[in-house]
Amino acid sequence: MAKKFPSYLLWLNWPIGAFRLNARSLAVFKECAGPRAKIAVVRSERAFLKALPSATHAIVWEFKKEWFARAKRLRVLATPAAGRELLPTDAEMPPGVVRVNGAFHGAIMSETVVACLFAHARGLYRAYDWQRAGVLWPRSELSPFCSLVAGTKAVILGYGKVGHAIGAKLEALGVSIVGIHRANFADLKPALRTADWLIVALPSDTGTDNLVDAAVLRAMRRSAVLVNVGRGNAVDEDALVQALRARRIAAAYLDVFKNEPLTAASPLAADLPGLVRLPHGSAFAPDYLPFFFRELQKGGWLA
Repeated sequence: MAKKFPSYLLWLNWPIGAFRLNARSLAVFKECAGPRAKIAVVRSERAFLKALPSATHAIVWEFKKEWFARAKRLRVLATPAAGRELLPTDAEMPPGVVRVNGAFHGAIMSETVVACLFAHARGLYRAYDWQRAGVLWPRSELSPFCSLVAGTKAVILGYGKVGHAIGAKLEALGVSIVGIHRANFADLKPALRTADWLIVALPSDTGTDNLVDAAVLRAMRRSAVLVNVGRGNAVDEDALVQALRARRIAAAYLDVFKNEPLTAASPLAADLPGLVRLPHGSAFAPDYLPFFFRELQKGGWLA
């Protein structure tokens, strides 16, 4: 009997260029899947649903539970996303179908965190502010705002795969790490009293609403910096606004917000002292999808 090879259906037509399947990332997928793999690439929901009945593997950004009725051969439902909100829940998965979420993001996001720390510690944003103000040589002004990252202490709230990747990157740069998770959450505030950085890498689906509240912000040193690359629900935004306005903390580097995309209605839309915003882009990289495809291969999911 002839061996039946997997049938891969790829629908990764995301609006963001870094997350969209292109010729280069498709070539990586073909290399990972092997020369005899059957691969179909679609660009619309209609084309996806038409091809779904013959697919053993669906690699998508989102999937609705009612589509399982068409997916008679499906064995693996995979998404590059780390967040679990784009696919059906565990209870909604039919027998015999495995859901796979991307777990590679830490390699990229840790570089964003490092960039935030160095930009702050080395005074890059201060220098740029003076540049915009027309000050040509703010040498004496900048000097008090420059410090070293090596020798500082970071508390990482959310010490899962992404948190560990961030911690490993920072430890290599001479930063001491305290990882906070469910089992030692009571250690958060005591650890913050001597920390230079609070880095939040929490998911949104595990009771994490407003964990970084006014009390947590008060536990931080005035020279400390908040960096959030997890999900926006974890930070009490009104409390953070007050902390920044009162200069209770030195700065906040935010990649995520409670309501996205950010609008003028958000309390964090204002030009607050020490606030730097990113548009949920801490994982942007040309190698985003190749990272995921190689992870699928290494995990044995492309078989």
